[in-house]
Amino acid sequence: AMLEPDRGLSLTIARVVQRLQGSSLHSQLERQARVSLHKPEIKLESLKEDIKDFLKTSGWEKKLQNAVYSELNVFPFPCHPAAPPEHIKEPLAYMRKAQGSWEKRILKSLNSMCTELNIPLAQKRPVNEQKELLNKWNEMGTDEPDLSLFRPVYAPKDFLEVLMNLRNPNYENGEQPSFRNHLGLIQVPLKVKDIPELKEDFSELGLSIGQLGIDDSAQVPPEFFENEHVRVGQKVLAEQDSAAAQQYVRQGCPTALRADLWALILNVSNQPEDILYYEQLKSNVIQHDLLVDSLIYKDVKLTASNDDYYFVFEDYLYQVLLCFSRDTSVLEHFTYSSATPPKSYIQGKLGMEEYAVFYPPNGVIPFHGFSMYVAPLCFLYHEPSKLYQIFREMYVRFFFRLHSISSHPSGIVSLCLLFETLLQTHLPQLFYHLREIGAQPLRISFKWMVRAFSGYLATDQLLLLWDRILGYNSLEILAVLAAAVFAFRAVNLMEVTSLAAAEAVLADLSTLKVMPLLQIFLFATVT
Repeated sequence: AMLEPDRGLSLTIARVVQRLQGSSLHSQLERQARVSLHKPEIKLESLKEDIKDFLKTSGWEKKLQNAVYSELNVFPFPCHPAAPPEHIKEPLAYMRKAQGSWEKRILKSLNSMCTELNIPLAQKRPVNEQKELLNKWNEMGTDEPDLSLFRPVYAPKDFLEVLMNLRNPNYENGEQPSFRNHLGLIQVPLKVKDIPELKEDFSELGLSIGQLGIDDSAQVPPEFFENEHVRVGQKVLAEQDSAAAQQYVRQGCPTALRADLWALILNVSNQPEDILYYEQLKSNVIQHDLLVDSLIYKDVKLTASNDDYYFVFEDYLYQVLLCFSRDTSVLEHFTYSSATPPKSYIQGKLGMEEYAVFYPPNGVIPFHGFSMYVAPLCFLYHEPSKLYQIFREMYVRFFFRLHSISSHPSGIVSLCLLFETLLQTHLPQLFYHLREIGAQPLRISFKWMVRAFSGYLATDQLLLLWDRILGYNSLEILAVLAAAVFAFRAVNLMEVTSLAAAEAVLADLSTLKVMPLLQIFLFATVT
């Protein structure tokens, strides 16, 4: 239930105030205001106004604006005050139920691995092991433990099977009026956008607008656009305004400015207290050994270590992912995620709530390919605590939606449906051909979307794509790109006669240029 605008606004303001009151920014602002009292330009008779002016000129007002903007970007608009909290997590009951039973399956898989391997979920590391780990913290990749018995808890294709079986129980055997003609694998009626709506949403990607990532735009010579764009980007950074940065990156980030622009949009400033927090997470990793550590280790070995672009970052990936698993601040995102953090009980206390702990402490069980969410960020950030914070923000804003079942427009179910609808509507012959030969397009594109294309595109192209995710605060562009890739390879795909052959045509995306593909698909497709 959406509220009338004023009521919604006042609730939003109340929530933002409440969230900022506990933050370090709040105490810093108080400290600055107290310091300002000793400045000669602050007069008792105009105290309130003078302090406001001081906070403005000293840059603190901007910091507050960015913090508010960040809150508004991350948290959903408030529901009706009478709405139960699970509605904020996910409004549709059948989606909540499906997510719940998927979580049970994941836990079962994890627990049976514990039992089989006779390994506890968590244990304290012996002191000598702690020392050893501390010494090789920066070169964990040199370690070659035997992980042959560990297997990923699940892979994207297991998750796709679950999504294919989703049904809305209110519609008996597919009697869904507008939906009866949807011939894809996803069989739930969610509203997704059509090309005219997408054109409007992504208007900055239009053919007449300068873009980074387009080499030969007919309108403007690229170097002219680039020089001008860099100049504007430097100005945006000097202004330190998150909202302006978010608007700016819709046209792409100049390589030299990207790390700072993303940090500004995500409101990550790497203060001393952030670095200290990261060090605390690290010492937690050193002291305790979790079963998920082996899953993380194995995942990095199976994915990033074999990747031509990312194998050099292996050590960074261990550091970030091990710290992430210990970070209880990640639990906050479960207020607006359809997922619920898994619980584990202290031995012998099964079912007794006061002995329940979240496991892993951040509530997120990694799956096959999870480390690829971090890998591209290693190109931009070389300082571990900053890399860590950027990844954590990207996860709680975006990536969690790619592996949980929800009706959110950026959730993986909507992305799958958007992808299938775009193909069925705009490339019907291709769609029917692939369907007939048993090569449903989603079977091929699903893994690209779940990983936000990481590990599939060349890194420079991936970063141009992620620029737009941040710029539009949405993952919908992943589905559009997936459809655009099929459109681009349509001629070859029309000739294949099996799923394996279709997969072969789409096996290597590393030569693709993201921006021309998106532009052609969105703005040059006849609708």
